[in-house]
Amino acid sequence: MTKRWLQFGFVSCAVLIFVWLLSRHEGRSAARSAPSGVAVKVGFNVGESAPDFELRSLDGRTLRLSHLRGNPVLLNFWGSWCAPCRVEMPWLVELDQQYRPQGVEIVGVALNDEEKDVAKFIAERGVHYPILIGDSSVADIYGGVRFMPQSFFIDREGTITKTSLGLTDKHDLEEGLKKLLTNPGATIHPGQRKQ
Repeated sequence: MTKRWLQFGFVSCAVLIFVWLLSRHEGRSAARSAPSGVAVKVGFNVGESAPDFELRSLDGRTLRLSHLRGNPVLLNFWGSWCAPCRVEMPWLVELDQQYRPQGVEIVGVALNDEEKDVAKFIAERGVHYPILIGDSSVADIYGGVRFMPQSFFIDREGTITKTSLGLTDKHDLEEGLKKLLTNPGATIHPGQRKQ
């Protein structure tokens, strides 16, 4: 009797592993081989179309993510109270200075912060890319943003190509930006936003 249960358990595990591997392979090939013109699922995972939103920036303007379509975007969720975010912010400032002339848009979304704290924080760090005041609804459409900093690398067509959760390093962020720049597609010249 014990031998049968062991055989049943072994076969069950093997089937589950096979199904899991098959589903991973199909997901990867679907993301790579989706023909142009086919709708891409909206979501917060790699290969999905980044959810659109409209938020107010610290300077009082509103920014809609879809208006940046045509440019590579690094969407970064952060908070001034978040220690890893404090480490990462200078890297983002440097990367913004380096890659903005090539059309890259870095956009910060401050979560769970008082606006006055955000303004003081970015002034002290020389941040010149757009900082938006986020809310729980934007966090929810990006998977809840449970750990910060969290970044989404979005290509010119609006598809998420990479995500970064927690503190990585400047090299990892830069590699994500370089990958975005090598992706062919509609190009908007630096300083010009798609309307």
